[in-house]
Amino acid sequence: MKEKPEQDTDLFRQALEGVTPLPPPDRITPKPKPRRAPISAALTSPIPDTLSDHGAGDTAITEFLRNGISRMTLRDLRRSRWPIEDELDLHGLTNDEARRLLAEFLHQAGQRGLRCVNVIHGKGWRSEGRDGILKVNTRHWLTQHAQVLAFCEAPPNAGGGGAVRVLLKAKGNAESI
Repeated sequence: MKEKPEQDTDLFRQALEGVTPLPPPDRITPKPKPRRAPISAALTSPIPDTLSDHGAGDTAITEFLRNGISRMTLRDLRRSRWPIEDELDLHGLTNDEARRLLAEFLHQAGQRGLRCVNVIHGKGWRSEGRDGILKVNTRHWLTQHAQVLAFCEAPPNAGGGGAVRVLLKAKGNAESI
C-alpha cells in the first residue's frame, strides 16, 4: 500500500518536530590555486643559466636565509605567513632539465610579482640512505638565485622533505620582505 505524497510530508514534519537546525559552518572556503601562465617559448631574451652544481655537497640543507634578512622572516615562512602562490614539480627531470626549469620558473614568478612558491623536488628514494641528487642540487641552486630571500622545508602535508617553500623578493623592491 503506497501512501500519498501529502501524508509523506506530514510524517516528515512530525519526525523533525523540535529539531534545531545546525548553525552555518564557520569554515573559510579555499581559494582556487592561481593558474600559472605558461612559460613562453618566445621570451624576449633567454634566461641565463647561472646556477652551478659546484659545492652542493652530499646533504641537502633544510633552510636558507639570505644575509641581512631577519630570522623572524624564516619563522614566518615556516608558519605559512605567505600563502603559496604557485608550484613547480621537478619529479622525473634530469639535473640539467630541472636547473633550467627552476631558473625559468623563478624568473616568471618574479615577473608576475609572486612572493611565495613551492618547489617539489622529491626525496630521492633510490639514493640508498643519502639525500637525492635533485633534492641537494635544487636547494643549492635556490641559495644562488638572486630572487630567493629564504626557503624552508615544506610541512608534511605539502611535501615534507621532498619540497621547499621559497620566499621571493617583492617585485620592484630589492629590500622588501
